[in-house]
Amino acid sequence: NVYPEELEQVITKLPYVSEVMVFGKEKDDDLVVSAKIVYDKDYVKKNYPNMNQEELKEFIWKDIKEINKTFPTYKYIKNLILTDEAMIKTTTAKIKRYEEIKKEN
Repeated sequence: NVYPEELEQVITKLPYVSEVMVFGKEKDDDLVVSAKIVYDKDYVKKNYPNMNQEELKEFIWKDIKEINKTFPTYKYIKNLILTDEAMIKTTTAKIKRYEEIKKEN
C-alpha cells in the first residue's frame, strides 16, 4: 500500500510547490504512482526567470527522483503532472481528490 499523504508531505517541502496530490493513475490494467504538482508561479518567475515549462518539468523531475531514492521502489513516483492551475477544493480548503483524479484519468 502506498499512502499518498506520506509522499505529499515530502514533496510539499520543495520551495516551488504550492499544492501536491499523489494518486494512482490507471495505465495498462495497472496503477502508476503519480504526482500532480501545482507550482508557485511567483517563486519560479523570481528564482528561475529564464526557464520554460519543459525545463521546469525536467528540473522538478530531478527533485522527484531524489525523493524517490528515499522510498522503497513500489512507492516511486513514475508520472508527473505539472500545472500552475489551482486544484479543486472543498470549502475547508481540502483538495477534492476524486474530482482531480477524474480530471487526470
